[in-house]
Amino acid sequence: MSRPRLPSPRRAAGLVAGALAWLTLAVVAALWVFTSSTRAVDIASHDAVVAPDLSGEIVLRTGPVLPDLRVPSGSAVGAQITLGKSDTSSLEELTARYAAIGSQPEGQVAAVERAVRSMAYAAALQGAALATVPLLLWVLLGAERRRGLPRALLSRRGAAGVVVLALVVVALVVPTRWGRGEERSDRWMTLRSFLGPDIPVPDAARGVEISGDATTAGSRRLIESAVSSYEQGERFYRAAEEAAADLDLRPPADDESVAVLVSDRHDNIGMDRVARAIGDAGGATTVLDAGDDTSTGERWEAFSLDSVSAAFDGYDQRFAVSGNHDSGTFVRRQMERLGWTYFDGEVREGPGGSALLGVDDPRSSGLGNWRDEKGLSFSEVGDRLADAACAADADGRRVATLLVHDANIGRDALRRGCVDLVVGGHVHVESGPTAVESDGSGAGEAGTVGYTYTLGTTGGAAYAIAYGTKLRRAANVALITYRDGRPVGLQSVTLQTNGRFDVTAWQPLLYGDDMDGVPAGEVTPGPDGATGSPPPAEATTTPR
Repeated sequence: MSRPRLPSPRRAAGLVAGALAWLTLAVVAALWVFTSSTRAVDIASHDAVVAPDLSGEIVLRTGPVLPDLRVPSGSAVGAQITLGKSDTSSLEELTARYAAIGSQPEGQVAAVERAVRSMAYAAALQGAALATVPLLLWVLLGAERRRGLPRALLSRRGAAGVVVLALVVVALVVPTRWGRGEERSDRWMTLRSFLGPDIPVPDAARGVEISGDATTAGSRRLIESAVSSYEQGERFYRAAEEAAADLDLRPPADDESVAVLVSDRHDNIGMDRVARAIGDAGGATTVLDAGDDTSTGERWEAFSLDSVSAAFDGYDQRFAVSGNHDSGTFVRRQMERLGWTYFDGEVREGPGGSALLGVDDPRSSGLGNWRDEKGLSFSEVGDRLADAACAADADGRRVATLLVHDANIGRDALRRGCVDLVVGGHVHVESGPTAVESDGSGAGEAGTVGYTYTLGTTGGAAYAIAYGTKLRRAANVALITYRDGRPVGLQSVTLQTNGRFDVTAWQPLLYGDDMDGVPAGEVTPGPDGATGSPPPAEATTTPR
């Protein structure tokens, strides 16, 4: 067998030189494309444009009224973020939003990082492709033509060709830099210098610089208000997060799994890290979101969806349904893009290998208390949901948990005995878990027991509004324990407006023979699933 021929030293040197030339051209082209890129994103309840650069600083251009802000990025890559229109009725309301978002910035940071990262990936691919073009031309010319290239370039025709090529390059390159080349002569000062010695600046904001051109008394008052609100919210929720990590919650056994249930957040991103801390303290690896993450379902509320997604990043499973205030299609599309799983009538594998079914709320509403039916009615969706649950039960895959926004939509599935547990929210008042006996009209026998449970508002919302410096009403999170594919227990955690935690005793969910000895009256027969009250609190903790 003949040995493979190795390339000659001259050819090997040519290949190495070609590879180095391609790599150099690719890096230069990628950097040019990257720093010329822009990406439209939703930031801080604004339509915004992110433009990356290599300044090592993040500059926030807020517009003509509020001053611009600048912070170090922590790396060589920086960005200019230009805020556009926002759906707000007053500058004071917008400033309050900034304070609430600034005290829990993880979701917004993740949104900007995703945008910059996607532009970097796209620039790398385009740079690699652009760097290949001159090398291909070099190869296509061939050795003989390349030897005659210097003489041809010195000719009149060659000089004209070079000029035309240069004009083409300029025509392609210059427009991509329009609007990006003007250097603004901003005068920056630290936030502490801007506010003066009488206003304390939180440690997390010490690296923030502010445009020194905004010196009006009105601008100063708005910034002072935002800093004060930021500090209050950050202090309250940080203390609650630290206290939640120390709560005395029932730990799961080796053969058990735990899901944390949230609902009716209504844009209160401050509670997201607290809910995550509660879930972690209880051993949760799955999150169930029963909807109403927003107040209106508009694009400006993307910050809320970014926040809850960042808070529960790393969990094995993240399931959600849309609530009646998550109007339209934006909330679901954005949540799915961020990695959440919805249902569309399909039974999913849920926590602990259990069967999980869910449905979006068929209603939509604004900030009032009116309801507007659209498409299928509430009762029609409930009937179809019960049909799907009973069909799965008949096929040997009993639905362990029915995730809905309003637990009433699952009462038909409970009446027919086709589901173990229905969980929802919607009314902002906790009730249950309450046992419900089936009437035998489903796949199971009459007397089969299921449970209904309604969570309060995780966002501490009054009506459909929750964001602010602290809770408007008590905030509620629940932990559901699963064993052998069924929910076997539930524990509720409530954060009061004064910062105190109330933790209920772990409530077992019993089925079949396990129901023997349960006192009369603790099982509620009939289709309405009469509500019950949560068990009494067994532990309280006040954030330090």
